[in-house]
Amino acid sequence: MSDDWLGQLFDDQYMKLFRLARRLSNDPEEACDLVQETFLRAARAPTLPAGGAAEAWLVRTLVNLCRDQYRRAVVRSKASDLLRAEEPKNADAGAASLARLTVQAALGELGPRRRAIVVLHDLEGRDVREIARLFGVTQATIRWHLSRGRNALAKALLGRPATRQERRS
Repeated sequence: MSDDWLGQLFDDQYMKLFRLARRLSNDPEEACDLVQETFLRAARAPTLPAGGAAEAWLVRTLVNLCRDQYRRAVVRSKASDLLRAEEPKNADAGAASLARLTVQAALGELGPRRRAIVVLHDLEGRDVREIARLFGVTQATIRWHLSRGRNALAKALLGRPATRQERRS
């Protein structure tokens, strides 16, 4: 694999991966580190798929890195701690900030794979077929993750605990 090809892949995919990483993690620096590690793994890989399969490989690698990081995390702050720590400056900014923190905390309750699928579909507008291709699974599997993830999000946003099955993956 040539350096020119890897450089072109970086130019083409960096912003997509950064947006995904940013939505999967709560910290912009952490998102940068995840994307950097993804491209380092691509550079070290003996071979990388060509064309659209390269994007799928990069997305799966990024999601797996997020899953590894998720597994290493000892304790997550509860949504109520985040909400109490944020002092709104005015009513509109406060409401928007509160909504953003609430959704971010609810997404944080999902497992990394399910969170990535919900983010790609509902926030980035990618269709089920494309997400299935990126993850290398069937469209039915993606729809299943979307259903479980949305149920868990709805419960979290309504203040009800999600079942372990809804949060998983």
